[in-house]
Amino acid sequence: MMRAELKSKQIAVLMGGWSGEREVSLRTGKAVLKALQGSGYQACGIDVGRDLPQQLHDAGADVAFVALHGRFGEDGTVQGLLEMMGVPYTGCGVLSSSLTMDKIATKKILVYHDVPTPDFKVVRRGDDLEPLMTQCTDFPLVVKPCREGSTLGVTIAHDRESLHKGLQDALKFDTRVLVEEYIPGREVTVSVLDGEALPIIEVVPRGGFYDFNAKYVAGSTEYLLPAPLEPALYRRIAHAAVTACDALECRGAVRADFRVRENDFYCLEVNAIPGMTETSLLPKAAAEAGIAFDELVQRILEGAALDK
Repeated sequence: MMRAELKSKQIAVLMGGWSGEREVSLRTGKAVLKALQGSGYQACGIDVGRDLPQQLHDAGADVAFVALHGRFGEDGTVQGLLEMMGVPYTGCGVLSSSLTMDKIATKKILVYHDVPTPDFKVVRRGDDLEPLMTQCTDFPLVVKPCREGSTLGVTIAHDRESLHKGLQDALKFDTRVLVEEYIPGREVTVSVLDGEALPIIEVVPRGGFYDFNAKYVAGSTEYLLPAPLEPALYRRIAHAAVTACDALECRGAVRADFRVRENDFYCLEVNAIPGMTETSLLPKAAAEAGIAFDELVQRILEGAALDK
């Protein structure tokens, strides 16, 4: 939709929810709401509850800006509800949202499309863990719930004891867990806006691990922008990010995370609704490309649509 048309609409910014990323979502949503109102849009905030259809009706919502993170917001469920209600929304569609939220499904698609990703195994709740304990000899390994974000439930296991504990912890978050090869090296992230890669950021957490605090506590991480990569490698990673987002049928603003080891790189995951807080990576990359925060929010809003 064009901006002139959108300014005649009632925009509902969906935030909060009840996932483990609720607080981050509230920060994202408040920043988006402030930007929209400051740019002249009729926008209101909705702290999403299980009565979301009634909340949307009461707000007179014509368009939804989805600022939710985690389950019941980023995983296709809210997108499906909005489809049923006929309310255009920002970000990825139902299938794409579901796929990107599911790390195992994402990796299978990356493998199919020849986008490098770390080797992995899948553990399900109720599985006998002993065979895995015997098979795993090459540590460290990364253990993560299949459908959580912001590194919730993630463990870097350095031996069988920490692997077993990491599995138990991750299985509290989800019925399926990813056990992934640990790639030593550098961490970079590529935001993709409307199918084009923004400047790549290298993430250097001061504590060595890009965990929840490193992501959301100001001063906990150093950001190198643009990432100091050899030019040919830089282009290959940017291309891989766009390829991954295309393969997962993403739209709007998304972010692909990578580990870089010498001249090789590995895609870890794709985030369908990147954070928009003061420490978030997407706004940093957009600013480096000359796109101010208010403009970025409007660009995302212009992409609001229903699945065709």
